[in-house]
Amino acid sequence: MQRHLISAADLTRDDAVLILDTAEEMARVADRPIKKLPTLRGRTVVNLFFEDSTRTRISFEAAAKRLSADVINFSAKGSSVSKGESLKDTALTLEAMGADAVVIRHHASGAPYRLANSGWIDGAVVNAGDGTHEHPTQALLDAFTMRRRLVGRDAGLGQDLSGRRITIVGDVLHSRVARSNVHLLTTLGAEVTLVAPPTLVPVGVETWPCEVSYDLDAVLPKSDAVMMLRVQRERMNAAFFPTEREYARRYGLDADRMAKMPEHAVVMHPGPMNRGMEITAEVADSARCTAVEQVANGVSTRMAVLYLLLGGSEPAVTTTPARTEENK
Repeated sequence: MQRHLISAADLTRDDAVLILDTAEEMARVADRPIKKLPTLRGRTVVNLFFEDSTRTRISFEAAAKRLSADVINFSAKGSSVSKGESLKDTALTLEAMGADAVVIRHHASGAPYRLANSGWIDGAVVNAGDGTHEHPTQALLDAFTMRRRLVGRDAGLGQDLSGRRITIVGDVLHSRVARSNVHLLTTLGAEVTLVAPPTLVPVGVETWPCEVSYDLDAVLPKSDAVMMLRVQRERMNAAFFPTEREYARRYGLDADRMAKMPEHAVVMHPGPMNRGMEITAEVADSARCTAVEQVANGVSTRMAVLYLLLGGSEPAVTTTPARTEENK
């Protein structure tokens, strides 16, 4: 593993499989009566969030606490950032407090890279989403969920997603989740297809390692997993499609469209969902939808990332030897 996790494109196949396998070990901890490991005792993890978040922030906090790390939650609202403090001064403050890892979410694309390469802090930097750029841990938990569903919980160990066909649908233009997933899933051997209105397809997408389609119905029958993206109204400054009803008709996933998918195929969503727009309530609440499962898997995956960045080379989960007369 490298020192930081800034982009899914930085991960090799072996890196990605190592994280997924470690996450599988961490998931077993969740089945224990006491869901804690002493691995990062004495380490300090700072959640530095300049944007609102529910799932990602709580997930990282739970992951760090289950590894016995000390957690500091920093929100830009109510902090000196609202008084004009720069990212540099905030970083220097965290360094003075002895942060071993900084998990950063920022509205500006490139902020985590700047933090990791500036020399302002010595700790590891984990990108929890930067602008419309990337969200690597979301891609990792998505890949973890796909591998469990499509390959198997135990059969998937050491395996990638070779030969699997993944379709990502919706607001690709504003989606950091889509970018990270394209990089990671192709690294893991999957074939990725983006489906979106022409206005929501990024400029330069032809250089991405994936295919692009504008016809959702044509792609569904050959998809192993379909990931629906949220339409990010807060990032839109123009009319990218005529009406919400028109968008739902062309690119929304309802029961009829889900019926066109192969029986083993799953429906995914990074959340939060706009029910009735990109996905109907019937699909969101079906057994084939993994949205809630993805949240649970996110804790295990982020535990794996923090462990591999901070924990060293020892096994993540150790078993206590039975007491004998010699070691009593």
